[in-house]
Amino acid sequence: MSEGTDTVVEQPTNRPVRPRGGLTRRTWTLVISLVVVLALGLLGGFARVPYVALGPGPTYNTLGQVNGTDVVHVEGQETFPTNGSLTMTTVSLTDDVSLFGALGLWVSGRYALAPREEFFRPGESEQQVRDQNVKAFQDSQTSAEVAALRYLSYPMKVVAGDITRGSAADNVLQPDDRLLAVNGKELASYEDVRGALENTKPGDRVEITFQRESARQTATITLGKSEDRASGFLGIRPVDRADVPFDIKISLSDVGGPSAGLLFALSIVDKLTPGELNGGQSVAGTGEIDDQGQVGRIGGINFKMVAAREGGATTFLVPAGNCDEAKQHAPEGLRLVKVEKLTDAVDSLKAINAGQDAPHC
Repeated sequence: MSEGTDTVVEQPTNRPVRPRGGLTRRTWTLVISLVVVLALGLLGGFARVPYVALGPGPTYNTLGQVNGTDVVHVEGQETFPTNGSLTMTTVSLTDDVSLFGALGLWVSGRYALAPREEFFRPGESEQQVRDQNVKAFQDSQTSAEVAALRYLSYPMKVVAGDITRGSAADNVLQPDDRLLAVNGKELASYEDVRGALENTKPGDRVEITFQRESARQTATITLGKSEDRASGFLGIRPVDRADVPFDIKISLSDVGGPSAGLLFALSIVDKLTPGELNGGQSVAGTGEIDDQGQVGRIGGINFKMVAAREGGATTFLVPAGNCDEAKQHAPEGLRLVKVEKLTDAVDSLKAINAGQDAPHC
């Protein structure tokens, strides 16, 4: 080194050298974070969860019309004016729910999530479930008609319902044949068929008298064997039907399940009797009904009460089996009326219209 020359010696530093044309660590972190967020978004938006969402469904006034057609129409018999509403309630079921969709419905507080397997059995298609619900809905209409006309003291008849393939009755009886007598016993109720076969055994030959259209016929049938009974097996499901010269048609599509039966029955009673069963007020309810008028427990009572109250109902008919649950979730301003059978519902509505108390939950 020469004398008189000033020099500066640079000390080494820890600063990273930025590669020319590359991305910084911060940029890489941002890119990776965006990719993760995007992946989670796609997963949450498209990934399906094994749950269904349940919530309040549509309501229908069974005294009114849907798409210009009476929900309950009586043809060939005098009917009486009605007013107000007898509203059937439903539950909406949303399937094929995404992860984010499920969370959104749950957070709203208006919907609940339930395992999909509770509504769709393994290997069962959505179409099969839909067909079962439609069948249950159709059966509820038939039961409602029989229960209502039985309540009004119209005569009944016994007809052949489902016929077991390959059974003794197969190829002899047809669905809707009117059963007049079995094994020498005249029939007034479907229960009489079982009574007529009570002391028989497989292999016995019994005589059956039935009517198909206007023709009365008699056939001798050899009884078969069934695992659930010791007596002879005929192979039919006898059912009661009203023996009346008029027709009742219930027109409502895109609805499934049996829980509208009670409201259908009340609507039939209301149309075939003078006065207004509901007092001209807004009454809603739910309940499965059998042809004897017994009202059974249903599902989704919480959602149905919400739909009823939002639709303006002030009285809600509750199956007795749902009362405890209903009391805990009843919307404000909705009176809960406890119902065990059709006569309870009619008597309670009459009492309310007269300013009297009715059984409540």
